[in-house]
Amino acid sequence: MTEQQPQRFERGTDGPKVIVAGLDGSDSSMRAAAYAAGLARRQNAMLALVYVQPVMTAGAALGVPVGDTTGEVAEDLVSEIRAATERFSDAWDLRWEFHTFRGDPYNGLVTAADELKADAVVVGASESAGHRFIGSVAVRLVKAGRWPVTVVP
Repeated sequence: MTEQQPQRFERGTDGPKVIVAGLDGSDSSMRAAAYAAGLARRQNAMLALVYVQPVMTAGAALGVPVGDTTGEVAEDLVSEIRAATERFSDAWDLRWEFHTFRGDPYNGLVTAADELKADAVVVGASESAGHRFIGSVAVRLVKAGRWPVTVVP
């Protein structure tokens, strides 16, 4: 009799099972989420929409409370996503979840992709000119080389 090996996680078999899309409320992140939703629908994958709440911002350093603000951003994003999925629920079926992580965008997305066992990561192109010097989140994710990364303009 052959002994059964325990099931283990295997990345990239039979198409993606989980697609992570980073959201921050910017136009490019919303386009990335829409693109990722199309991929997830066509691949019958779970779409994990991830908002990374900043831990420390310039406002927090000056004594301005940001916890409530970032929580409000997350709530607004969930409301927008729910409204969009309800509008299209008759046209197509999509499994999705919304997650919030804390930290800087890069480390938050890495943590999310690892914990959710992502097969792919989709992010919007950076809208900041400063990223030409320090590197955008998308470039850093690509350089990490741990998942296929799609950057949506």
